[in-house]
Amino acid sequence: MLDALYNPVRAKVTAALVIVLLGVTSVSQIANARPAPESFADLAEKLLPTVVNISTSQMVAERQGPDFQFPPGSPFEDLFRDFMDRNGQGGQGGPAPQRRRATALGSGFIISADGYIVTNNHVIDGADEITVRLHDGDTLDAELIGRDPKTDVALLKVEPKEDLPFVKWGDSDSSRIGDWAMAIGNPFGLGGTVTAGIISARNRDINQGPYDDFIQTDASINRGNSGGPLFNLDGDVIGINSAIYSPSGGSVGIGFAIPAGIAQSVVEQLKEYGRTRRGWLGVHIQTVTEDIADSVGLDEATGAMVAGVSEDGPAQEAGIKQGDVILTFDGKTVESMRRLPRIVAETKIGKDVDVVIWRDGEKQTVQVELGELEEEVVATSADSSQEEQAPAVAEASIDELGIKIANVDESLRQRYNLAEGSEGVIVTEVSGDSYAAEKGVRPGDIIIEASHSSVDSVEDVVDAVKAAVDDDKRTILMLIETSAGPRYFGLTLSTEE
Repeated sequence: MLDALYNPVRAKVTAALVIVLLGVTSVSQIANARPAPESFADLAEKLLPTVVNISTSQMVAERQGPDFQFPPGSPFEDLFRDFMDRNGQGGQGGPAPQRRRATALGSGFIISADGYIVTNNHVIDGADEITVRLHDGDTLDAELIGRDPKTDVALLKVEPKEDLPFVKWGDSDSSRIGDWAMAIGNPFGLGGTVTAGIISARNRDINQGPYDDFIQTDASINRGNSGGPLFNLDGDVIGINSAIYSPSGGSVGIGFAIPAGIAQSVVEQLKEYGRTRRGWLGVHIQTVTEDIADSVGLDEATGAMVAGVSEDGPAQEAGIKQGDVILTFDGKTVESMRRLPRIVAETKIGKDVDVVIWRDGEKQTVQVELGELEEEVVATSADSSQEEQAPAVAEASIDELGIKIANVDESLRQRYNLAEGSEGVIVTEVSGDSYAAEKGVRPGDIIIEASHSSVDSVEDVVDAVKAAVDDDKRTILMLIETSAGPRYFGLTLSTEE
């Protein structure tokens, strides 16, 4: 279950396990290994005054009485509505919603003597009142300076009577697996509580946002710890406790913290602009798998493959194309697809950036003038429209791939609920034991390219596969429009009789 103390705490359920946005882990930030301290007491005594309790409140709708509704058209519907109206509970066959004030509790930490405080966005999301309680018991009203849902970071400001104790940001990138760390927070609303543990893992993606790069810890984190700091043994903040992985919502030793390397830049932007300002490249990207790497001639599966290019975006203007693999961006290596969004987001807007791409079997360098990401714009997909071409063959079986394909006609548009005017080559069947099925190709997917060439008809696909087989290629690269958008597939060619 979700934390009852939180007002919009989110959770993800997977195989009865819950990722709860409310408490995270503790991580150690030491460049060199250190022995376990005899005690954390001195460090805790120094840092406890810098951690605050945050309470929020907001008005929410709540239904009173039985939550019951007759089926539409029931002869009892009007009678039931009249009864509810006479009793002042109105509504369409159910009680009228009432409003009440809900409260939530979380944690935060002070980053400046004049009262700037960092916490999680989900701690204050939707709140119309935010109150901060200091370690000495003083209570102050807080102003929301800015928030960033994508990284789950928020910045508050209080007006203290005197300078406040505060903490410094640490270098989360130098934290290593196995380092000691200490967390301070407000579990279950109890107030300042100290726990310690080690960094269990780095670079965790828990599907909470596009910039996931969490630190995992086994420090005890529970409901109410969200927004609290994760310290290294130097007393510097290396993370913001944000989530736990648990079957019940309580700590089982798997917690996650937003790295200081991400949070610090977000906080600085919130302080300066009241919002985030991120770089924008204008591409839709996907993971380079081993099969895709083989298809395009890369020695290893690295980089980010461009599955789509935004119209009039920075990438298009620089000449980046669908099918390119981005290997480095602004001198930084793109080890995997997940790495690129963070690099781009942290790059200065308007900067001319060198981008090394893999195209046609060799490295090329293009220069991109980075744009600014409009936060309401979600990931951009490539334009998958097809030029009209009269097909000579209506359908075909591609035995090498274990699929059947056809030229889109009116009946197929209706069967697969395609947009009016949709054309091209559609997958109509996928053999259950084929490599295509294993990779996720499904009936209703539209084939856009084969071996880097656009396909407009069944004949184009047949010819591309035949050419790949004749050239003794092990795989063929295809760009396919799926229900989730365009994706490249490195499909293994079966030549067995």
